[in-house]
Amino acid sequence: MNSEHTGKPISRKDGRAKVTGAAKYAAEYNVPGLVYGAVVSSAIARGKITRIDAADALRLSGVLQVFTHENCPQLAQSDDKYRDDIAPPGSPFRPLHSDEIKFSAQPVALVVADSLELARHAASLVRVGYMPEAHATDLHGERGRAYPPKPREYFPPPRSRGNADKAFAQAAVQVEAEYGAPAEHHNPMEPFATTVVLDENGRLTVYDKTQGVQNVQNYLCNVFGYPNEELRVVSPFVGGGFGSGLRPVYQAFLAVLAARELKRPVRVSLTRQQMFSFTHRPSTWQRVALGAAADGTLEALTHEAIAETSRFEDYTENVVTWSGLLYQCDNVKLDYRVVRLDLYTPDFMRAPGAVWGLYALECAMDELAFKAGIDPLQLRLKNYAEKDQVEDKPFSSKDLRACYMLAAERFGWAQRNPQPRSMRDGNMLVGWGMASGIWDAFYVMAEAKAVLTVDGKLTVSSATSDIGTGTYTIMAQIAAETLGLPIDDVTFRLGDSSLSRSPMEGGSWTAATVGSAVKAVCDKLGNTLFQSARKIAGSPLAGAGLEEVTLAGGEIRLLGDPSRSVSLVEVMRSGGLAAIEEKASAEHRPNEMQYSRLTHSAVFAEVKIDPELGTVRVSRIVSAVAAGRILNPKTARSQVLGAIVGGIGTALEEESVIDHAFGRFMTRNLADYHVPVNADVHEIEVILVPEQDGIVNPLGVKGLGETGIIGVAAAIANAVFHATGKRIRELPITLDKLL
Repeated sequence: MNSEHTGKPISRKDGRAKVTGAAKYAAEYNVPGLVYGAVVSSAIARGKITRIDAADALRLSGVLQVFTHENCPQLAQSDDKYRDDIAPPGSPFRPLHSDEIKFSAQPVALVVADSLELARHAASLVRVGYMPEAHATDLHGERGRAYPPKPREYFPPPRSRGNADKAFAQAAVQVEAEYGAPAEHHNPMEPFATTVVLDENGRLTVYDKTQGVQNVQNYLCNVFGYPNEELRVVSPFVGGGFGSGLRPVYQAFLAVLAARELKRPVRVSLTRQQMFSFTHRPSTWQRVALGAAADGTLEALTHEAIAETSRFEDYTENVVTWSGLLYQCDNVKLDYRVVRLDLYTPDFMRAPGAVWGLYALECAMDELAFKAGIDPLQLRLKNYAEKDQVEDKPFSSKDLRACYMLAAERFGWAQRNPQPRSMRDGNMLVGWGMASGIWDAFYVMAEAKAVLTVDGKLTVSSATSDIGTGTYTIMAQIAAETLGLPIDDVTFRLGDSSLSRSPMEGGSWTAATVGSAVKAVCDKLGNTLFQSARKIAGSPLAGAGLEEVTLAGGEIRLLGDPSRSVSLVEVMRSGGLAAIEEKASAEHRPNEMQYSRLTHSAVFAEVKIDPELGTVRVSRIVSAVAAGRILNPKTARSQVLGAIVGGIGTALEEESVIDHAFGRFMTRNLADYHVPVNADVHEIEVILVPEQDGIVNPLGVKGLGETGIIGVAAAIANAVFHATGKRIRELPITLDKLL
């Protein structure tokens, strides 16, 4: 593949639609006869419903129905029918299934009315009686009940090696500490909503906010008994996800239920408060013990974590495994357990597991550096891992050392005074901290379809999503480059369950996975065109082999003599073809499983703290990321910038506070649940470190969406210690903890 399009900072192809309002989101599809659903949420965390009185709501003119567990039609009965593509082990939640309450704000009724305002008002008139039962929502209070969860295919149990306890006891320098991390909610800008439209034959089109249209389609078809061809899920634009839309959310179920029963188009939207009624990043307790020689050589590493899950599913994350992978150490002890709480099942939130795990590990490394009197960067370089010790494999590529060097130089790390409280800007305390980041370079299977029409226009499609990462753009870049077409002549379609098979957009695998499928189908289409070009009477390419030609400028050209060429339009016209269509899937590299495939980053942060008020301002961040080949530096930088902003929130602001007496989240809006705003974000520099990787996937690319956030919270926490001399081991770092 040449570099006429990839590697260039091309603006988003969907940008104009978004800034002009032309882009339609799930709650913006208006059709005649549309009615609206409002969800009634439970007031208790555990127990049973004793009565539901909807009479006052139903008396209102314009209220069509109130759906509850008492009048919900009989649907699929087995857990398997409700289990979506990434459901953890256990029994998935079933909306309106029974009188049992499993978590606070559980949907207990759906009021459907002619207008949204009427539906919301009527929902407030539904009276629900409960028989509460004792609940548990405090992770720390339930830690004694922790147990090893059932392993998931992609999150196997962590592996230990050597004898970490013995090595720690004999180490010259020892650090042992506990770290706390709260629950967090994703809070994308667009709330979850679903609009369901029926055609005259009873087929459904479901406009849903989701990161996986085919996952939602499979779930709804299984639950309601529809064949796939009779229920289509569409989601061309997503107003942020961060992992919250990977699994089907209950409003999709409720909207389909109401549309099917009422034979009307239905929209169900969740309020911002109800956005706190389903998935979240799990609260997690961690303990890290590091033992080192006097010169900083790691001799022992223990990392254990206890995280929350629901009572009905075993949700797990890779929290501690990174500690056995990031640094060279022969004695490593890892343990991960979960506690059942009366909360909804947690789910993946940007860089699941790694955000919490690297926060604890990288803060502990900073504590070790301080205790041993070694520069934090030098400590990491001294213990640099040249191979994956967990799997005993080489890395497909690893340019973490370059990340350290480039970011440190740009940041000015050499000028750091190592003593806490030694650096000032006027009366403000200044702190410098750093941390490492690591994430999987996932590559899973996907398919793509390409159609080239006789006017030279190319349409490529796959059922993936674009959650704001630039998928529309980079896929068009790949296709345009592979077939040698102007990018303006290429359209990429996504977000439709009827398109070619694709995984959900998550895990930072979309560029590698769907991108490889796009390249494969365009290569296949290019080969078809080439074979046809050779058959044209008097073709200048008649005796050439595929390896002797290139596609560029809308032509197939001989590499040794570009004047010998045939245009793609000419090929199609000569064959009397109005269009050529091909399908293909991404293929794995022959030896990829022999290597560990990872992305790496280094984050350097500067904070300025008012010593009297305890307020913290992140004045500067430099992040260097090694993520293979960069398809579009403009969208790549944007992804990392957004991730860093999320990391600032994790470090200083975000916390889903639970009132354990009631078992409910108290921070249920953006006034109470704080996320970074413009005033919180200052100078951020992103360095995209050049990295070549011919093993990781056919494109040589690695994901960026998660990599940018990993390490940010730890770097900020370490900078806070350097500024103040106070080690805060429980996030977020708020002024009350510093004063």
